[in-house]
Amino acid sequence: MEEHTEHTCIICEQKKREGIFIVSEFICDSCEAEMVHTDAQDAKYNYFIHQMKQIWVQKNA
Repeated sequence: MEEHTEHTCIICEQKKREGIFIVSEFICDSCEAEMVHTDAQDAKYNYFIHQMKQIWVQKNA
């Protein structure tokens, strides 16, 4: 990934430079770190699941 290229994060929907791609969708470093450390009982966990489902929906559309 080029350092100067910004991508829109599928989780926070902000443009960021650093992160990972899953299939063809981008997740920024800060969202990835937050997801990894979020407990399954946390209310935000369901939000992450909802946002991640977009990856599979868009891929199979």
